[in-house]
Amino acid sequence: MASMSSVLLTDLYQLTMLQGYFDEGMEETAVFEFFIRKRPPERNFFMAAGLASLLGYLERLQFTPPELEWLAGTGRFTDDFIAALSRLRFSGDVDAMPEGTVFFPNEPIVRVTAPLPQAQLIETRLINLLHFQTLIASKAARSVLAAPGKLLIDFGLRRAHGAEAGLTAARACYLAGFAGSSNVLAESVDGVPSFGTMAHSFVQAHEEEAEAFLRFARAQPNNVVFLIDTYDTEGAAAKVVSIAPQLKQEGILIRGVRLDSGDLADHAKKVRRILDQGGLAEVKIWASGNLDEQVVRDLLAAGAPIDGFGIGSRLDTSADVPYLDCAYKLQEYAGRARRKRSEGKATWPGRKQVHRRTGPDGRMAEDLLTLESDPQEGEALIRPVMRAGRRLAPSPSLAESRRRAAAELDRLPESLRRLGEAAPYPVRISASLQALAEEVDRRSR
Repeated sequence: MASMSSVLLTDLYQLTMLQGYFDEGMEETAVFEFFIRKRPPERNFFMAAGLASLLGYLERLQFTPPELEWLAGTGRFTDDFIAALSRLRFSGDVDAMPEGTVFFPNEPIVRVTAPLPQAQLIETRLINLLHFQTLIASKAARSVLAAPGKLLIDFGLRRAHGAEAGLTAARACYLAGFAGSSNVLAESVDGVPSFGTMAHSFVQAHEEEAEAFLRFARAQPNNVVFLIDTYDTEGAAAKVVSIAPQLKQEGILIRGVRLDSGDLADHAKKVRRILDQGGLAEVKIWASGNLDEQVVRDLLAAGAPIDGFGIGSRLDTSADVPYLDCAYKLQEYAGRARRKRSEGKATWPGRKQVHRRTGPDGRMAEDLLTLESDPQEGEALIRPVMRAGRRLAPSPSLAESRRRAAAELDRLPESLRRLGEAAPYPVRISASLQALAEEVDRRSR
């Protein structure tokens, strides 16, 4: 399988444009910005994610000899151009919102300033990395808001759209506030805590359900969580009560039980009663099985005594909103502001900054989208992170970014914390930015 770090993981038109730029000697400084055009229904905000992955990609950007040989063999490119590609490295600047920052439509979360061929070449992979992780973090944050104080685990690896998606989704979920993931590689690579219990097959492989529970507990004495809905949920809960004294004598405590099917609210209430009456009030109840933030919200609203949720397929595929209308657009070239005016896809020109203002209660109150050169009151969200192709400092740890995300969610206005669609958060366009757009329009006419 080809490496995900290969520069050939791009769209062909990036390379065909680069050939054109090379032929015309177009290497002056270009400024591109990545942003989301509009919000889907019931997405009241977005959460920035994927910056660390992008910076790592830019630092490693380089065509390998086999890649150059393959490109030459396609017959699409000149020898001089292939030779130029062999020397290409990313030498530009990157300014960005820190991962975990809440943002809104038309606000750039990454700005790239680099020679035009470099800034153009990275477009496809940049969008690929930022879009997916932002998509998943934004959805995961909704579950965090729907289930405050509950343990949330990413269970989506097996139905994620490929290995990289499963790995980066685990990272994005943890960033947004999940406690961890079932994905073991995510713990090894990114330090995302891994969680796991047992499958129905483990129970089915044994002649007796209670025997399966005992053997699993002895195999994993520090992580005893039983899956109890293989045959009869309440009957299995009674078996858990019956074996608890024996396990306790062996120094093994039962931490929890997991429900994965049926009427989860009804089963949880019945199982809670059985456990409590059996002296196992400390045993937690976990739920999984085709959950999303709305199902979780409804379960808790119904009074289901569930302590934690494993949320999988609908999360890692963002089933309700599988993509975001995002773009990476040229905003300046050779010192002159540029502006796309396509119907329904017009952009604001120039290098921009977002200033966030808060209300007396400390909650987000209003954002101002303006030019970088136009100082304004409020917190400036876009910050320098890379100069001349090198990070200014090590990227924040995932734990640090996770703390930022939690603080951002705490600052959300109450209307945006609900899962239903809310009135749009106010993002004003500054007079200076509007004036620049009018100037660019006059020039282009």
